[in-house]
Amino acid sequence: MAKLPWKPWHEVVKLREDLLKGELTLSMFAADLYDVLMQRGKRPVYEKAENFFALTYPTYNLRRLVREVVLRLAGKNDKAVRQLELTYGGGKTHTLITLRHLVYDPDKLPDLSAVAEFIQDIGQRPPKCLVAGLCFDKLDVEKGSEVTDPTGKVRTLKQPWSVLAYQIAGDDGLKLLHAEGKAEERETAPAENLLIELLERPTKQGLGILVLIDEVLMYAREKVGNDQTRLNSLVNFFQYLTQAATKVDRCCIVASLLTSEPTNQDQLGRRIQGQLYDIFQRQREEAIEPVVKEDVAEVLRRRFFTPESIKNTDVFRQHVVAALKGVAAVDEQASKQGADAEERFLKSYPFHPDLTEVLYGKWTQLDRFQRTRGVLRTFALALRESQKWDTNPLVNPSVFLAAPADESISEALRELVTVADTEEWEGSRQNWTGILVGELARARQIQNDSVGLKFREIEQAVIATFLHSQPIGQTAKTRDLLVMLGSTRPDKIELDKGLSNWAQKSYWLDDLYTGIAQNQVPSTWRLGNRPNLTQMHAVAQRNITDEIVKARLLDEIARVKALSANASALGVKVHTLPTRPKDIEDDGAFHYAILGPSS
Repeated sequence: MAKLPWKPWHEVVKLREDLLKGELTLSMFAADLYDVLMQRGKRPVYEKAENFFALTYPTYNLRRLVREVVLRLAGKNDKAVRQLELTYGGGKTHTLITLRHLVYDPDKLPDLSAVAEFIQDIGQRPPKCLVAGLCFDKLDVEKGSEVTDPTGKVRTLKQPWSVLAYQIAGDDGLKLLHAEGKAEERETAPAENLLIELLERPTKQGLGILVLIDEVLMYAREKVGNDQTRLNSLVNFFQYLTQAATKVDRCCIVASLLTSEPTNQDQLGRRIQGQLYDIFQRQREEAIEPVVKEDVAEVLRRRFFTPESIKNTDVFRQHVVAALKGVAAVDEQASKQGADAEERFLKSYPFHPDLTEVLYGKWTQLDRFQRTRGVLRTFALALRESQKWDTNPLVNPSVFLAAPADESISEALRELVTVADTEEWEGSRQNWTGILVGELARARQIQNDSVGLKFREIEQAVIATFLHSQPIGQTAKTRDLLVMLGSTRPDKIELDKGLSNWAQKSYWLDDLYTGIAQNQVPSTWRLGNRPNLTQMHAVAQRNITDEIVKARLLDEIARVKALSANASALGVKVHTLPTRPKDIEDDGAFHYAILGPSS
């Protein structure tokens, strides 16, 4: 291939070595507060502050939350209870780990830009605090979980108040809560006055006390599902705990109530969630969403690329300009946006901003797509493979394609298909694998027949339409496709022709939108699992054999009286569909024969 007038994205920004080698496994994108608190070396990416902050992007909302929590722990405000009200994979556990690392041993914080940003926003060095965690996803309702006291001693405990007390004061904490002063568990929730005394223990030693609560509903749903009488005890505990926190200086609770598992959101789960939400609502400040749509590109950059390659963002501009040259050639609106479009693409580079927006805006509405974590997992798979062959100046729909010679679907696309397949439409599940394999094959044929489509533009259009078609019923406008496909500077006439051909040949594009005249480009696109007229016609054709056609034709010929009426009226002898020459007498008279196709 001739030298490209742009640099592929992976030649400008360099993927991290652990991602390239597959060492950064997909499970690593699921932050685990319990592993961090226990410090067992299972997840060094999260457990070690230097590793964690090297990958952390201090978003505006995250910095704001950190500032208010840290100042509370320093005794400088009264915001004692904060709630992270997020969906699965929305960065809530990552936020809790951020807080733990900042205040656990502030004198040993690594000299990294992310740490400096947090400290600058706080306005002071974080105070040293005792950190206790209630990780309800690790608290078995029957056996409990292992926890450590301030000296590192490990003990297995069942009740959440016992887990809290042991982390704060070890056996002395259990004795404080027990009616007989024993270092044993109690079955009922301790009252507010006991929890105040417990939470004051660290403050009397000059420490703040930070209580981190994660995945409450997961535990509550299981606990109450076995015995609904236990709901009152759990509700009482949180009510007493939040009330106590407001009355203890330098004490702060940061809680995530929502479960990671959508299956726990049944009627009982919603009732439990409602009661717990009401308790936190009484004491908490406004809920915080640490990662919003505008932060996604920077989160992705820091997670996937080496710090050196993304440090100087000024060098990105020339590559953005090169990409926008192609976009503007196929989309008039983009060319009119000028500097605004350039800044938008620059903030998102190397990711196409429309690609991250469709994933974060549309796909996060799907129950199984895990918001920020889902975007991270999906791109980790896509970038790892596509950097071997992708020539695009931006990370756009092409990264979800398999290698050029591979006719299957890529691992990254399969990840998305698995999510989309769980959606139901008119009572049935989708089957996206077969749909996409077929549509991509048709796209390749269209590209092979074209002279101006050299960068798999129609295959990319298939991917872009699939992404825009989620959740079920969503659509894409033609401009949505053109802006995503334009960075490789396709010929506008050839691109329109290719899209028009796909609209005519597709089996799964909704013909409510694509039923237009040939050589025209539809204004709206949607892929679904209802076969369109093109597919129905193709299936009907496959079911019709030559024998069936011949038999039907002979039958119709025999029925058409007009073929022989005039001849008979003139006294000519008529022979309808003779099979052999001897069927017509050789008697010198005038004969009229109606012959079949084989003749």
